[in-house]
Amino acid sequence: MINRINRTLTELGILFKIQFSIIRESWVFVLLLASMFPFTMLLFMKFFTVNPTPELMMRMIVGNMVFGIIVMGMNAMGQEISWQKHQGHFTFYASLPISKINFVIANLLRGLMSTLPSVIIIAILGQFVFGIHFNYSLSIIPVVLLALLSVVGFGVGLGFWSPNHQLTNMLTQVFMMLITFLTPVMVDISQLPIAFQWLSYIFPTTYATQALLDIFTIGWTPALTQNAIIMLGFSILSYFIITKNVQWRVSK
Repeated sequence: MINRINRTLTELGILFKIQFSIIRESWVFVLLLASMFPFTMLLFMKFFTVNPTPELMMRMIVGNMVFGIIVMGMNAMGQEISWQKHQGHFTFYASLPISKINFVIANLLRGLMSTLPSVIIIAILGQFVFGIHFNYSLSIIPVVLLALLSVVGFGVGLGFWSPNHQLTNMLTQVFMMLITFLTPVMVDISQLPIAFQWLSYIFPTTYATQALLDIFTIGWTPALTQNAIIMLGFSILSYFIITKNVQWRVSK
């Protein structure tokens, strides 16, 4: 049992180093992509919003933090994994004595590393641009991690499921725009039509946005606990779906 645990940890550590080396070689691109789109959107909303209330300013900052998670954790990760899959990279991993579970976990960890800079950068710049301050506590850490993992799991799942790269590229772009602007990420859920309000409940970003708003403004609440449990559920569900359907080789 101990030998099996040690082997699993060693295997996961090696796979993590491979994923980390990919980010290390492209860290400039990761930082630019993680911050450019959300920060540009944040400035746009700043310039065209007259005398925003503190609640609206907080919504804009948190919304763009979640937008950064969507860009990197769903859009970029989905396309990257899909590209690797259809370029035959998974065939290389299939030749190694590794488990699919560790391979999936390593990709999820890579997604976390890719999205975390966006959250930090937008949080810092957003407070500077709007001149407001967040309510900081240690409970921010698990909330941010759950928000990241629930969205990253969605993107990684799209990449592993990908029937072809063109379709995945189109779907990630469509989901990015749909989730960002037609679910309660940039706006409150009450501002959306009833149909989109119901639709928003199937996406983890709805719960991630509200959880981040709560933790940065009023702290931990019963509603935040509920959203955290739902985000954890999304994370676990995406993990099991990915491990159940991941295929090393692509059928031609």
